Amino acid sequence: MKKEADFDLVFQAPTALPLDLDGWVEDAGADGWEEIRQLPPVYRLRHVRTPSQAAADLSQRGFDVALVPHARRLQDVCVLAMDMDSTLITIECIDEIADMIGIKPQVSEITERAMRGELDFRESLMARVALLKGVPEAALAEIYESRLILSPGAEAMLEAFHTAGAKSILVSGGFTFFTERLRDRLGFTYAAANTLEIVDGELTGRVIGEVLGAAGKAAQLSAFKTKYATPGKPMSVAIGDGAHDLMMFQAADISFAYHAKPKVRSAATHAIDHCGLDAIVNCFC
Repeated sequence: MKKEADFDLVFQAPTALPLDLDGWVEDAGADGWEEIRQLPPVYRLRHVRTPSQAAADLSQRGFDVALVPHARRLQDVCVLAMDMDSTLITIECIDEIADMIGIKPQVSEITERAMRGELDFRESLMARVALLKGVPEAALAEIYESRLILSPGAEAMLEAFHTAGAKSILVSGGFTFFTERLRDRLGFTYAAANTLEIVDGELTGRVIGEVLGAAGKAAQLSAFKTKYATPGKPMSVAIGDGAHDLMMFQAADISFAYHAKPKVRSAATHAIDHCGLDAIVNCFC
């Protein structure tokens, strides 16, 4: 069994915040502190023994806080799996498609309920897609070009994992129109999502094939770990924001809830509530 001193407390924020480093070292029973980056601030309390009080104080002050095994290395990760909508990117693509025909409020309501786990994902997706019947295919390209924005730190995070030798998979309950483009743009090893049926240049309101939901996302992660894990690279990492990512979290060795709902935060290994996706890299030595 690991001792508490085998852990470090990493805390970071998107902007400069007041610091009480020596006080937090004392509260955490740490050996000391190190500055990973001055601005935006990222610090590590080394070999903490009583981290709870310091972690609570840091969280209240607006820091993202993670209790991290001292020996955890980015090079140990064999596969990184992540969600797309509201995780890799800042939008929900289906909501933006709905906005094109003036029904975003109706679709967004269903999306929110599904994200909170109040609705079965497959049924909620089919209901939302049915409302999109008649949307021109050209609207998808317009959304990709003019509305789709990467979450802060996405490119830096992916570059760090790729440099460390990890495979990366984009697994989404969204649509292949977007995941395939992001796969090619960002260098993902693999991408999987749902395919919208398009006939005569318009959405039919149906999805082709089996719906990729929570179980499918977890299965993709497990398959990649089985294929690529080695004694030197044993760990899998999952990143997501909604209830449909919980099974993927369970399949992963380390999970990150990114700007997520409370239910999802509580199920993850770590939560990133304030910083960008690049903050995840700092949770590894």
